[in-house]
Amino acid sequence: MHSEPNSAVLDFFPRTRLVCGPGSISLLGSLAGEYGGSRVLLVTDPMLREAGHCEAAEKSLRDAGIECWVYDQVRPNPTSDDVDRCTAYARSLNVDLLAGLGGGSSMDCAKGANFLLTNGGRIHDYKGIGRASKPMLPLIAVPTTAGTGSEAQSFAVIADSASHLKMACGDVKAAARVAILDPLLTITMPRSVTAATGIDAMTHALESWVTARRTPISQMFARQAWQLLASAFATVLRQPDHLEARGRMLLGAFLAGCAIENSMLGAAHATANPLTARFDTTHGLAVGLMMPHVIRWNASVVGPLYAELPIPRDICSADEWLLNSSAEQLADCFTGFLGLADLPRSISAAIGRAPDTQQLDQLAADAVLQWTGTFNPRKMDLDSFRQLYEQAR
Repeated sequence: MHSEPNSAVLDFFPRTRLVCGPGSISLLGSLAGEYGGSRVLLVTDPMLREAGHCEAAEKSLRDAGIECWVYDQVRPNPTSDDVDRCTAYARSLNVDLLAGLGGGSSMDCAKGANFLLTNGGRIHDYKGIGRASKPMLPLIAVPTTAGTGSEAQSFAVIADSASHLKMACGDVKAAARVAILDPLLTITMPRSVTAATGIDAMTHALESWVTARRTPISQMFARQAWQLLASAFATVLRQPDHLEARGRMLLGAFLAGCAIENSMLGAAHATANPLTARFDTTHGLAVGLMMPHVIRWNASVVGPLYAELPIPRDICSADEWLLNSSAEQLADCFTGFLGLADLPRSISAAIGRAPDTQQLDQLAADAVLQWTGTFNPRKMDLDSFRQLYEQAR
C-alpha cells in the first residue's frame, strides 16, 4: 500500500534568503550592512583561512566599511567547549553580526555562539526546540562544502564535550538570515572532502524524503535536492573545477537542508552519530555506509516512496534516469556512489577491523538515544538498531 505524507498541519515559513552564483562571496559586506552589521565576526577553521577564503570575506566586509574579526579555531564536529571559546572571543569584541564560513562545523559553531551571546547560559540549555527567549544576532552562512545544509536550517548540532553525544539545538531565531552559495569556494575541497560531504547531502535528501514528518513541501525540496546531487556528484569527483556541477551540488545541499528543516531525518543519522562518537569516523562516511541498509530496512513501510525517486542509469554520467525503480535499486545506486567516491561500505572497512558483539551493543544503545531516529518511517527500538548495525558490520 502506498504510504502518503502525514496529515499534520502544514506550517511552511522560509527563514533564509538565498544568494548564489560564482563570486557571490563579494556580496557579503553589502548584505551584512543590510542586516545592520557594523562589527562582524567570521567563524571558520584554520584550513579555510589558509586557503584564502577568509581574505575574500574580509575584503568584502571592509570594502563596505564594516569592522571584522576572524575566529578560526573551529574543529570538526564542534563540541560545547568549541562553542564556549568562540562565544568568549565574540563577546570580547561586542560583535553585532556573525558569519559562518566553512562546512557545517563552522556554521553550527557560529549558531551555538549566537545562542550564548544573546541568551546566556550553556549550549546544553538549548537542546531541543525553541529554548531561546531573546532575539538573536543576524547570521550569514557561507558554506564552502556541499554537505550539511546547515545554512538552510535553524538547528546547531553540537557535541557534549564530556559524553560526545550530539545535541540538536533548534530555534527559528537561530536560522541564518542569508545563505551565500558561491561555487568558487568549493573548488579547493580535497577529493575526500568532496566525496564525504556530497554523500552526506544525498543522505539528507533520501532521509527527509520518507521521514515520518514529511510534507508535500519537504518532499518537493528533497526530490529536487536528490536530482541535483545525483546528477552532479560524479562530475565534481572527476572534474573538481567544474563550476556548473559545483553549483548544482551547493544548491542541492541547500535544498536538502530545507527538506530537513521541514521534515527532519531518520535512522541513518541516528546510527551514524554513535559511529562518529565511538570510532571517530567522519560523519559523511558513517552516514553513507549506513544509508543503503536503512533504505532496505525501511522498504517494507515506504518502499513505494523510494521507488518514486529517479535514479541514474549510469552513476558515472547521470545523463539518463530510471523512473519507477525499486527500493533495492535505490540502495544499490547509493552503494554505487560510495564505490565511485572510494568510501567504505561497511563498519569494518570504516574502522579497519570488525566490531565485536559488545561494540555493536554499545552502538545500538547509543543510537536509541538519538533524536533523529524517532522520525524514521519504520519505528526503531534497541533491537532494530542492533539489527541495522549487524547488517552493516
